Amino acid sequence: MGSRDYYEILNVGRDATDDDLRRAYRRLAMRWHPDKNPGGKADAEARFKEITEAYNVLTDADKRAVYDQYGEVPQPGGGRGSDDIFAEFFGSTPFTYCSTGGGGSNARGGRQPPPPPAWDSGFGRSYRRSQGGGAGAGAAPSMAPPPPPVESRLACTLEELYVGVTKKMRVSRNVVDATGRMQTESELLSIEVKPGWKKGTKITFPGKGNQQWNQLPADLVFVVDEKPHPVYRRDGNDLVAEARVTLAEALGGTVVVLAALDGRELAVDVGGGEEDDAPVVCPGYELVVPAEGMPIAREPGRRGSLRIRFDVAFPERLTRRQRAQVKRLLEVGC
Repeated sequence: MGSRDYYEILNVGRDATDDDLRRAYRRLAMRWHPDKNPGGKADAEARFKEITEAYNVLTDADKRAVYDQYGEVPQPGGGRGSDDIFAEFFGSTPFTYCSTGGGGSNARGGRQPPPPPAWDSGFGRSYRRSQGGGAGAGAAPSMAPPPPPVESRLACTLEELYVGVTKKMRVSRNVVDATGRMQTESELLSIEVKPGWKKGTKITFPGKGNQQWNQLPADLVFVVDEKPHPVYRRDGNDLVAEARVTLAEALGGTVVVLAALDGRELAVDVGGGEEDDAPVVCPGYELVVPAEGMPIAREPGRRGSLRIRFDVAFPERLTRRQRAQVKRLLEVGC
């Protein structure tokens, strides 16, 4: 869906009732139907598609609830087609449908929608979906290959990608039933997110996308996206965190406590151990903690590193005596 506002497209408030949505659709569909805008057909087709998509989502209680909460739905085009909705309001469907030529077989078991009927466009012309291929009026139409996969964003927190999670996504899609009518199916899909998966990982559900007339259904693909985290940033298999310490802590040592992504409390000793020559923490210093990063999905049991980058807060003022003491101490150390 991107940044589109379905309520704004239909020019209704967020508390709009079904009656409000129907009135808005009726008004806008008549205004932006492509056959009524021959001078700007491309723009009208885009607007008409947006209007249909908005109406499909907002009149479906489940989709509307998801959209109101998250600002998007997994598959916004999964409702009825533009022609079907228009027919419900105006008693006709305004589009032409065409099948591919030839009499080939269906690669997915041979199930094909029956020949569709002719429709009156409502604008003075009649259409019939072409059977193509020169096989004669009584020949069955061939099934075209599926369209490109439909991709949908799967937002995950860094904690979910660290420990793994099972997400439930309800999707709706158009399918052609045995009578050749377009129907809407709703299904709850289960997605098992594995520990260590990265942004861009794809999970494919074959044939779970929309189906068009005389065409195999598209695949539905969920693409993992990573939500920002307030403490950690992911860098490959490593986790990067920022820590700010005082000058006294940088020179004398301290313990940095972080909340791990699996809920543990992680205490990291910084320069205060038993080493006689422990490194001094300076601005930009990076401390690497092995095996405390993200799980490596293809290497179970292994993890990346945690990298803590330090910023040092210097005092704004020192007395003359304090400066002398610090200088004397550092000169002795050197």
